[in-house]
Amino acid sequence: MLIIFRPLARALSVLGLSAAVLACRAAAAPVITEPQSDIPATSLKGKQTAVFAGGCFWGVEAVFEHLKGVSDVVSGFAGGDAASARYETVSEGNSGHAESVKITYDPAQISYGQLLKIFFFVAHDPTQLNRQGPDTGTQYRSAIFFGDPQQKRVALAYIDQLTKARAFSAPIVTQVAPLGGFYPAEAYHQDFIAHHPNYPYVVINDLPKLALLREQFPKLYK
Repeated sequence: MLIIFRPLARALSVLGLSAAVLACRAAAAPVITEPQSDIPATSLKGKQTAVFAGGCFWGVEAVFEHLKGVSDVVSGFAGGDAASARYETVSEGNSGHAESVKITYDPAQISYGQLLKIFFFVAHDPTQLNRQGPDTGTQYRSAIFFGDPQQKRVALAYIDQLTKARAFSAPIVTQVAPLGGFYPAEAYHQDFIAHHPNYPYVVINDLPKLALLREQFPKLYK
């Protein structure tokens, strides 16, 4: 039997949001801003990878899997060491890891800056500190794990740009840190939404992200 570690009560609690709260969120919708700094495709050879953390990796993985130019997305852990890169350990919140995704993409079709745009405006809320929706703890933090100086430069520049533009109604708390290592999560976490589209947590927290991606970025959606 598949054992799922997202308590149903946490997912269903989201349904208790009042209409007033939902209206407030809609009014505070972020202002989509194109990155002014990016990595030119001509400076790169072959497929590239990016690692982001933005809460539960199920939804983040699904968002990036639906982007043109992305060939593979793996759910896993970054920010800690290999010995503790197991779901049960990471879930305790003391391993240093964040639930993350490793994205393989073709820079000739989609740039690192475009991936960052989707990360900030679709995949998660970068203003939530050490949490994301019903999930709390440092393992659900917002983070960009850069693999080289160019990724670091573009990530920091974009955060600065979004901050100056006041794209969000609250401060961005996303960490930008070097990628020490990425460790794939257990097999049952991979492509979770594709296998369990009717799971309550997914329906409430993740499917709206895919709808937003399709509606706001139709040219990028596949």
